[in-house]
Amino acid sequence: MIGTYDLKLVLLSGIVATFAAYTALDLAGRVSVRQGRASWIWLFGGAFSMGTGIWAMHFIGMLAFRLPIPIAYDPLINAASWLIAMVVSGVALLVVKHPAMTARNLIVGATLMGVGISSMHYTGMAAMRMSPPIRYDPLLFIASIIVAIMASLAALWIAFQLRKRYSAAAILAKLGSALLMGLAIAGMHYTGMAAAQFAPGSVCLAANSAGGLNAPMLAFMIGLATISILTITLVISASDAHVAARTARLADSLQAANEQLRTAALFDRLTGLPNRLLLEDRLEQARHRADRLRRPFAVMFVDLDRFKPVNDVFGHSVGDDVLVAVAQRLLRCVRREDTVARIGGDEFVVVLADLARASDAALVGEKILEALSVPIPIDGHELPISCSIGISVYPEDGKDLATLTTNADMAMYHAKKAGGSIRFYLPQMRAPALDSPGSP
Repeated sequence: MIGTYDLKLVLLSGIVATFAAYTALDLAGRVSVRQGRASWIWLFGGAFSMGTGIWAMHFIGMLAFRLPIPIAYDPLINAASWLIAMVVSGVALLVVKHPAMTARNLIVGATLMGVGISSMHYTGMAAMRMSPPIRYDPLLFIASIIVAIMASLAALWIAFQLRKRYSAAAILAKLGSALLMGLAIAGMHYTGMAAAQFAPGSVCLAANSAGGLNAPMLAFMIGLATISILTITLVISASDAHVAARTARLADSLQAANEQLRTAALFDRLTGLPNRLLLEDRLEQARHRADRLRRPFAVMFVDLDRFKPVNDVFGHSVGDDVLVAVAQRLLRCVRREDTVARIGGDEFVVVLADLARASDAALVGEKILEALSVPIPIDGHELPISCSIGISVYPEDGKDLATLTTNADMAMYHAKKAGGSIRFYLPQMRAPALDSPGSP
């Protein structure tokens, strides 16, 4: 027997297939960005919606098929084909849920999905319960399975590529991809239908049983119900994506605000160097590391010489530019693991962590003296600058940080009295320093 098709239902099946394909592409994004329980809820819900769409396309295509005998479909066998479609959809969403799409995952997933879609189709064909049974052309039968696998391969790859894209261009890409995927799914179905061979005098047993599905409006009812389900799914997905995007923006704003607060609390606004608060933390870290490795670290107080005249003559804006330039030169003189901090005015502190020997601090001090002896070009002026450096070493010059920093400060004042140089802290510095606590 030769079958014919109702073209209106064929068109409807293609529309449903495209709708189901677009829903699949959208759901791939929802499943991949969700974590934990929410991800599984989306996966099971997506498998239901997507599987229903694929199955509806297939069943509408079956209802579009006409034979010169009454045709109907066994409800239980049809339900089995619907379950297969949902399982196949779940497999597809599981594949695209992975953070990376490997060639193995793609091939295995496409094969399972293609075989599953073919199983759904031929299970649906079995629901006709033809007597004698339907025979299939071997070449077209194999071709239908290959088409299903290749369509699944393309669908999985496209879904993975577009799963986290929500721009207008991505939506257009999804629409185009959904159309191609819908045509591929429909192509598998109608290739499988072409493989079916009905013997002359065949009888559809389902048409003679109570409960066989053969109502003329059934195809349109299924199409309308399926499109409604898919539309609801897309609306929920779009709403969830909107809420997720809004939540992400709020989280980014909160993170940016926290970062600004952290910067304001821990870093000097002018130079961007650590301030007193962060310096205390870096000193604690240096002490813990020194105790663990049994190696010294040094604290250097760096105070600029002849800085006040810069502010008086050129103004505070030029003075600020000089401080920024000094901060950059200091950073170039130390290692990444060291700390350069500004504690106020023209005073800087350098923490030299993990020294091989205490005398190494003098080498860094010489580099700093040399770097700051070069005039600083500001607004066409070459501003001469220099500095005085005081150094204390842990643990020789103090085991608690307050004593250590006080001793470095004291050594710096002695260096300044000497006309700008480097001085290591010595115990005999303490008494004279009490008589002259301020900078000369």
